[in-house]
Amino acid sequence: EQFCINYCNEKLQQLFIELTLRSEQEEYETEGLAWEPVQYFDNKIICDLIEEKHKGIISILDEECLRPGETCDISFLEKLEDTVGGHPHFVTHKLANGKARRVMSREEFRLLHYAGEVNYNVNGFLDKNNDLLSRNLKEVVCQSDNQILSYCFRREEAIDQKRPGMAAYQFKNSLMKLMEILMSKEPSYVRCIKPNDAKQPGRFDEVLVRHQVKYLGLMENLRVRRAGFAYRRRFEAFLQRYKPLCPETWPNWHGKLVDGVSALVSHLGYKAEEFKLGRSKIFIRFPKTLFTTEDALEAKKPEIAVVLQKSWRGYREWANYQRIRHAVIVIQSAWRGMKARRRAKRRRQAAELIRRLIKGFIYRHEDYCPENQYFLDHVRYSFLKKLSKNLPTSVLDKSWLTPPPSLVEASEHLQTLHMRNMVIKYCRRVQPEWKKQMMQKVVASEIFKDQKDNYPLSVGRLFLDSRLEREQISLKVLQTLGSEKVQYGISVIKYDRRGFKPRARQLLLMNSFAVLVDRTKIKQRIDYAILRGISVSSLMDGMVVLHVPCEDNKQKGDAVIHCSHVIELVTKLSMLAGKTSYVNVSPGSIRVAVARNKEGIIDFIRGSELKVAKGKRGHLVVIAPRIAAT
Repeated sequence: EQFCINYCNEKLQQLFIELTLRSEQEEYETEGLAWEPVQYFDNKIICDLIEEKHKGIISILDEECLRPGETCDISFLEKLEDTVGGHPHFVTHKLANGKARRVMSREEFRLLHYAGEVNYNVNGFLDKNNDLLSRNLKEVVCQSDNQILSYCFRREEAIDQKRPGMAAYQFKNSLMKLMEILMSKEPSYVRCIKPNDAKQPGRFDEVLVRHQVKYLGLMENLRVRRAGFAYRRRFEAFLQRYKPLCPETWPNWHGKLVDGVSALVSHLGYKAEEFKLGRSKIFIRFPKTLFTTEDALEAKKPEIAVVLQKSWRGYREWANYQRIRHAVIVIQSAWRGMKARRRAKRRRQAAELIRRLIKGFIYRHEDYCPENQYFLDHVRYSFLKKLSKNLPTSVLDKSWLTPPPSLVEASEHLQTLHMRNMVIKYCRRVQPEWKKQMMQKVVASEIFKDQKDNYPLSVGRLFLDSRLEREQISLKVLQTLGSEKVQYGISVIKYDRRGFKPRARQLLLMNSFAVLVDRTKIKQRIDYAILRGISVSSLMDGMVVLHVPCEDNKQKGDAVIHCSHVIELVTKLSMLAGKTSYVNVSPGSIRVAVARNKEGIIDFIRGSELKVAKGKRGHLVVIAPRIAAT
């Protein structure tokens, strides 16, 4: 026990050195002040002797307790002699000189602590270190209703299957945690000097007092304090307090803090040996210098103002106090009574309200009755009020507050009505041209989405009413069409039946038929009624095949055309013809009827750029560009 106590004292002394002697000198070095270090005894060497991992006395003690075979206190002492025998602060009977050997037994070892030499008898060291509390007893104590006992013995430690640490090891860990707590604080020290061993008043044993002053490190601390500075303050705090004493710093200093402090101390007449300027603080060596500054600050306050303020404020406050005192007594009596009555009324109302809410909560699953009437009404009101502030603002917003069980059906009706109202308002705001545009986009999505490669490029582009101006269409063609109105027109390339030669044409869509125009002449008319289908490829090309029956002598076979707005053309053509389901997006080749009982084939392949040419086997080969990587 004495070994652990002295070990604790060593750690506390080490903490004292860290927070006083070392920190004081480190502050001067950090601030960049010229400083001659004061030498002091650092007891870290003794702490390392006791607690060092694998080599310290505690580690050797634990190792000896866990070592298989027969162990005893003497074997522990012998292992200490072998491991730390050469340490300057460790002595045994075997290692001691003649004088020390006479006062030490063979079962003792001596440690040279910072406070002096202490002999330890190893008898009982191993037994006390192995004196652990039974795990079953820990589990029982953990279940105690006493908070102190249950806190001291944590349930995690009781159920932990790992081998518990020895007594000295646990003491070492507890001491380390204590040191961490103390290092995070800013402690103040009060050193007590024991005057004599006889506990007599008025008697000082000089040898005993000198010994305590020496091993407590007080002399080194005094030397640091005497050589150091009595007062230190950060630049901003010092300047804020004493700036009225200098015209340059009053009322405000707008430059660097260190320059302001330099101007202030120069104006006050500080001598070079009285102060030092660090990186962020000013250090004043003598208290007299600080007292003089404080006196100057006080003298700056006009005495006449003090006298006038004293007299006037005294009379004013006395007269005001007499008036207020009488008024306060009257007001307090009336106000306290009214306040008490209001408080009592609010408490009664609150108690009644809480009682009704609790009772309603208990009967919340029952049918509507007086017991749950207020609670259900409150729940409904709260839901409807919250719903009114969080209604969806867009037809695309499908969010809706979760209703209470009693309002599920009503919530569904409200959601339906609100959605209908938003849809009606939205439809009223939509212009006819935008409605037409949206209908065409929906049809294009149904036909080409996930089917054709260049469909995503057309989503953000508007469909035009026509790709041809009226002046671009021949007047003779318009006269031939008569009263038929051109619904849509676009320039295309038609590939004829013989050799798939390209021909520049115009494709005009009417209400009931489509025509291919060559300048002033209608080359082919295709009635929507006989249109068998529309074929396009799945690649990024503009080929369109209009399938018509070969039995009709008026037709010259399927029309093979190419245009730069294939999505727009096919969408408008299928809507005018009413045959959106007749559109076929082919991932491979497309067969084309070029004459009765005669077919042609269009092959589609991927390439670097768009190209249409006749292949070796008489097929029409269309090279479509690849999809650009995103």
